[in-house]
Amino acid sequence: MHQQLDAQSPACGSDAPTLDSAGRTDTFQVMSQLFAKLQAELNASRKAQDKAQTLLLSTIIADAKNKKIELMRELTDDDVVDVLRKGIKRRRESVEMYDKHGRAELADKERAEIAGLEKFLPAAVDPAELRAAVKAAIAGGASTIGAVMGKVLPQFKGRAEGGTINAIAREELGAK
Repeated sequence: MHQQLDAQSPACGSDAPTLDSAGRTDTFQVMSQLFAKLQAELNASRKAQDKAQTLLLSTIIADAKNKKIELMRELTDDDVVDVLRKGIKRRRESVEMYDKHGRAELADKERAEIAGLEKFLPAAVDPAELRAAVKAAIAGGASTIGAVMGKVLPQFKGRAEGGTINAIAREELGAK
């Protein structure tokens, strides 16, 4: 007795690939919720004809897609947060340069872009919590800035900037 199986439905208990409506196999991918939110915001800004926001989000989404290609896998929310943080860091460096050379209008534009990107980041960690983690790392035997950063940074990945942690670590190591 041979059981006939439809190409759309896999046999129970078999490793047969599932097909989508176009007949392709294994096309289902889990997309980062944050990436999906960025794309939804991009569509909304296009409909509202907000050119500045559209350009900003298009740039970040392109950076995220490049990261996806680089990693050769689907992006997680942490990957997208990394892309956002790098975009913010790049813009902060631009603000410094514009301020240094008297280009206030361009610095203000970059500041507005930073504010536009920061709303997509997860809530920032309280500096008191960072300080407590740094003190715990120092109490645990970390006596150099590298050792402290190595212990503390992974705990707050995506929720705190490395520069902030570094400044707190230097204060605490200096006070020791």
